[in-house]
Amino acid sequence: MPITPATATHSPSSGTAEPILLELVDEDGVTIGTAEKLAAHQPPGRLHRAFSVFLFDERGRLLLQQRALGKYHSPGVWSNTCCGHPYPGEAPFAAAARRTFEELGVSPSLLAEAGTVRYNHPDPASGLVEQEYNHLFVGLVQSPLRPDPQEVVSTAFVAPAELAERHARDTFSAWFMTVLDAARPAVRELTGPSAGW
Repeated sequence: MPITPATATHSPSSGTAEPILLELVDEDGVTIGTAEKLAAHQPPGRLHRAFSVFLFDERGRLLLQQRALGKYHSPGVWSNTCCGHPYPGEAPFAAAARRTFEELGVSPSLLAEAGTVRYNHPDPASGLVEQEYNHLFVGLVQSPLRPDPQEVVSTAFVAPAELAERHARDTFSAWFMTVLDAARPAVRELTGPSAGW
C-alpha cells in the first residue's frame, strides 16, 4: 500500500516521523494555519478543511464504505463513499479524487462539487471531535472496486430505502447524515427524480 499523509506518518531518511498536518480554516473556509491531525480532533476540536464524496452507480444507488477496524477515528462504522482531509495547500477536488482511488481503487467517471457544510460532531466512542469545514462532491462510479483492506472493511451500493434500513440497524459515522443532507440537492440533480434521493 502506498504511504500517504492521509494513511501514515512520513518517515524521512533521518528516521524521525513527520506529523500529518491538516489545514485549519476560519468560519468562512479561509486557511489560517495548520495543525497535527490527531491534535486537531482532540476536544474541543479545531476547525479544519475536509471533504466528503458520494458516488453512485448507473442505477442511482449510493456507494457506502465500512471503515477499517484499524482506523484511529470511527473504526468499523459505515459512512459515505470516501471522506478525508486535503494536504495543506491541496485543492479539495484533487484530494477527493486522490483518496477515492487510494481507498477504493477506483477513479470516479464523473466528480462534481456539491457545496460545503460546517459542523461540530463529537464521536462518543473515541472521544474525538469533528470540527470540519467540509467540501462535498458527488459523482459516478462505473469501474469495479478494489478496496484497500487497511482503509475499508466492506462496501455496499444502496437505494434510499436500503440506506434507511441500514442506518436504523448499523452504526454510521457521526457526520454521515449531516454531509448527506447537505449534498442532497446535488445528489438529486445527478441521479434524477426516479432514484428517490
